[in-house]
Amino acid sequence: MKKKIGLNRNLRLVYLVLFLLFGCEKDLINKSEITEINESWDLEQIKASGTLRALMIYSGTTYYLYKGRPMGYEFELLERFAEYLDVSLEIIVVNDLDEIFEKLNNGEGDIVAHGLTITTDRKEDVAFTDHLYLTKQVLVQKKPDNWRSINWGKLKKELVHDPIDLLGDTISVRDKTSYKERIYNLSEELGGTIHVNLLPGELSTDEIIEKVAEGEIKYTIADHNIASIMATYYPVLDVKVPVSFSQRIAWATRHDSQNLLKATNSWLKEIKRQIDFNVIYNKYFKNKKYFRRRIRSDFYSLNKQQISPYDDLIKRYSKGINWDWRLVASQVYQESKFDPRVSSWAQASGLMQLMPKTAEDLGVTNRADPEQSIKGGTKYLNQLWANFDHVKDSVQRIKFTMASYNCGLYHIIDAQNLAKEKGLNKDIWDDNVENIVLKLNKPDYYNHPIVKYGYVRGSEPFNYVKQIFERYEHYIKFIRE
Repeated sequence: MKKKIGLNRNLRLVYLVLFLLFGCEKDLINKSEITEINESWDLEQIKASGTLRALMIYSGTTYYLYKGRPMGYEFELLERFAEYLDVSLEIIVVNDLDEIFEKLNNGEGDIVAHGLTITTDRKEDVAFTDHLYLTKQVLVQKKPDNWRSINWGKLKKELVHDPIDLLGDTISVRDKTSYKERIYNLSEELGGTIHVNLLPGELSTDEIIEKVAEGEIKYTIADHNIASIMATYYPVLDVKVPVSFSQRIAWATRHDSQNLLKATNSWLKEIKRQIDFNVIYNKYFKNKKYFRRRIRSDFYSLNKQQISPYDDLIKRYSKGINWDWRLVASQVYQESKFDPRVSSWAQASGLMQLMPKTAEDLGVTNRADPEQSIKGGTKYLNQLWANFDHVKDSVQRIKFTMASYNCGLYHIIDAQNLAKEKGLNKDIWDDNVENIVLKLNKPDYYNHPIVKYGYVRGSEPFNYVKQIFERYEHYIKFIRE
């Protein structure tokens, strides 16, 4: 994906200092806080800003963190859509789903990337994209606790098999959902009343389904694909009773963002022809084994506030260098994906991928030992940090430190000197020194008289820093300080 600069980048970087050095718990500044979104904010303005702002919710299928990696059906599609538009992706989490259209129309985001059922009423508020997939709504109910031991005839009597049996009963759903609309329509169709118990907008559909499984509520309604995958983890659930015909699931834009809407539909038409599109769907809605493994994991962000098995070690040694531990965790993931056994072709190994000579200098005797690796890696970061005391911006200084960790201190010093020679700011990584690093694989650059340490594959430190910070932004959304 081409690197772009959003209108709010400088302010965001300043704000990040609070996270990196002082562990501030607030979210990053949204572009909507510093950029006035007017009625003409559309695809052209999005491309000019360099950032697509997507409104999302935390959900077991939409957006979550698992073993240190941001994941989700909508998230993976959004990554591809942002690449298609040639912009960066900024995710804005909406904690109350009932507010998501209001936030979209207030300009707090450009697109709602969540599985929305297209309805006539909703079309008054937003413009829907072409559908991503078709599904139907089903009743979610709990079987008796002893359902495995009772015969089918008795089990059948305990369950609802026809929506007409719901008359006079109560179904629990969120307020501004197609599920609530469906209950009212069903009541009218059946000539009776099905009562509605309104749940808080902060609850995701999978959290509500979990409440049915635990007996906290009697019934809810959910899309069949979500209900089915949840039922693989909670076999006590019955999700076989349909309450609607097939319905279209889509994303949404503002009515005045017609060019963005057209671009989204063009992309959808293109990606639907690719195998990747079905692979992503199957990964989140069909792969029952993967779903069960994930939802049981301590390192699934909707279960616990954990990133990896090594969080305590990362916290301890990050504190010693006064860095946000979530940033260091993102670097550890970048190096080893939290696998202490991994080794590279260049003989780097361990969680922090220390080279043999570097490890020896740092007093690390066993690079495969997680504590030694993290202790040594953070000590090395601190040593590199000391070489950039002339860089006053703390975020930029961290980026120089990380780039040096990746490709070597003296290559970065070469890039700084060459940046100054070419009229760039040698103390700013973003759009200055990083651009020179990218070109240090070209003879005109690595043979320049000011360059003392020669060739470097510049895309590696460039992407290294970029990807660590992108992942860090996900971590601070999911993991509280």
